[in-house]
Amino acid sequence: MRTRLGRIIGTCVLTLGLAFTPALTASAITGGQPDGNAHPNVGVIMFYQPDGRFRCTASLVSPTVLVTAAHCTLGTLGKTLITFDSVIALQPPSPFPVAADPAKGYTQAELEAAGYKSGTAFSHPKYSDFTDLANWNDVGVIVLDRPVTNLAPVKIAPANYLNVYQQPKLNSTIFTSVGYGTEVRKADSGPQKPTPMSYPLLRRWAEEPGQKLTPQILQVNGNEHDNRGTGGTCFGDSGGPTFHGSYQVTVTSYGYTQNCRYLDGLQRIDIPVVQDWLKTFGVPIG
Repeated sequence: MRTRLGRIIGTCVLTLGLAFTPALTASAITGGQPDGNAHPNVGVIMFYQPDGRFRCTASLVSPTVLVTAAHCTLGTLGKTLITFDSVIALQPPSPFPVAADPAKGYTQAELEAAGYKSGTAFSHPKYSDFTDLANWNDVGVIVLDRPVTNLAPVKIAPANYLNVYQQPKLNSTIFTSVGYGTEVRKADSGPQKPTPMSYPLLRRWAEEPGQKLTPQILQVNGNEHDNRGTGGTCFGDSGGPTFHGSYQVTVTSYGYTQNCRYLDGLQRIDIPVVQDWLKTFGVPIG
């Protein structure tokens, strides 16, 4: 089960509404633009945990494995739902099925009967659950019950790929984040403060300039008003990929504000402690 700190920092989103929390909060694509078919190997995942049903984003890294965030896999009940549809729903309700027994989560049979892919979630064994920045390891995988043969997997960056992008070079380096998170915009009526919206639910991407690099985390500026980029991540983008060139370099881990217009924290997947674990699932590197 995720801790309270994990719920505050992580960027999952409740299926039936946004999970607003104080202080440090989650990060869905703010600004940016609809993805269409630009990143067909990035999918949305849906899963049950003891405290509810949640969605995150994940990328196909081999025909049988998706990579995502550990806080999107830790404590998963039953199977995880996967779909690579670019547009899920422009307005409520979403098409996602409810588990026959939410206390046990989804089963492979019910997901396949509903037309979705299914898989089993695993979390990095050294995931610190947001308690140790030096050993963050917010990485998880979904091992598919049936391989995906009609999509080319993303390429994971070689070991320590990001190390050459220290400041001041990092500040002028642009990264592309992809996810199914909530859009931040003004409501059609009522208060006009930009707010994360549950719908439309679709895949989006945004460009983000680098801000800080640590041995575990790439921090980027996700403010859509930064003229170096086009937006950032928000609720539901958790686990989604960030690309540089032809490589995936991170998964979305956390954000700092409830309106998703500040800094985004991205878990590096170019580091040995992550890549050595991914290799145990047969994931190719580089």
